[in-house]
Amino acid sequence: MAYKAEYELKDERYLPRRTQARIPACEPRSLGKTHLVARREGLVFVRGMLQVHSAPPALCPHVEWAVAGAFGVPVSLPWVAQAAAPGMVRAELEWQASPGTSAAITSALAGWSQLRFEVTEEASPGCDAVRYSYTPDLGVFSAVTMGNGDILIPESRLRALLTVAAVTPELVGGPRAPDRAGSLEDEIARLLGQPWDDELEPFRCAGDGAPVRWLHATG
Repeated sequence: MAYKAEYELKDERYLPRRTQARIPACEPRSLGKTHLVARREGLVFVRGMLQVHSAPPALCPHVEWAVAGAFGVPVSLPWVAQAAAPGMVRAELEWQASPGTSAAITSALAGWSQLRFEVTEEASPGCDAVRYSYTPDLGVFSAVTMGNGDILIPESRLRALLTVAAVTPELVGGPRAPDRAGSLEDEIARLLGQPWDDELEPFRCAGDGAPVRWLHATG
């Protein structure tokens, strides 16, 4: 698309340098909130939320264009100052669209420098509720969630961790080799997204008590 080439030239320091891999499709608080409903005939709809915790002001229109591409309708986010990061801004979007939209949004935004965000999507027929978190340093975290927001760790991931622990002494308290995995507790914390929560929590708290603006888009 023409605008993509233009903003990549203007904001190279913020944008990803390589094409991002697609995120699998089936895996609220703040300042500035928008609600978007994207309607298409004959489809199942789910509700979700996008929270852009911090972004440079120059990146705002490009975030909106990327998110609009995921929805297939124009998107305008209510950007406000991010108190936890002077010079940065934040925004929220509550949406209703087809299942898998959260993965499409994450694929569109992951890899952008100085951008921190989270996307959640409620459960739908055939798909669990999911949460995606992204920071430039940690990358993307994804998890299946319960109705109360608790994270569900798939059996396969726990079994894989136990298998690694059985053959890696440092995971169960032995001497740790350079560039190897952390303790078993550290690895479980990563499965629960604790490093992402630790980094994002100050940005979440800075947006409590925000006003809400509604946007209904049909297409």
